[in-house]
Amino acid sequence: MTRLVEKPTIIEAAGTKPKRIEEFVGRVATGNADVSIARMVSPSGWVEPPQQPDFDEYTLVLRGMLRVDTAEGPIEVKGGQAVVVPGGTRVQYGTPGPEGAEYIAICLPAFGPDIVNRDASDDASC
Repeated sequence: MTRLVEKPTIIEAAGTKPKRIEEFVGRVATGNADVSIARMVSPSGWVEPPQQPDFDEYTLVLRGMLRVDTAEGPIEVKGGQAVVVPGGTRVQYGTPGPEGAEYIAICLPAFGPDIVNRDASDDASC
């Protein structure tokens, strides 16, 4: 059934500073567990706890820079670029640049707090 999503559902974000998550499609917004599509707006200096999600994450940065840290090393993803992080990868996201970042995240299967597997510690390294 074709369905218009008139507005996103705002989801509380993990991390050191307030970050806006607008889920358009996913477990919370539409009840879809197959895929989630969200717009993120992260301030300068935001960093998320390390995690090892059970989903693939495809991220398209619209503006600013998103830092993606994995065991392979850091990747700086700038506006107009994208990054693919396979499920099972230990990863940490942050926006250290002065303008923060705005980006679209697509997760397969859909993001869920029960499958993101965030570290409970304050360890800031992957």
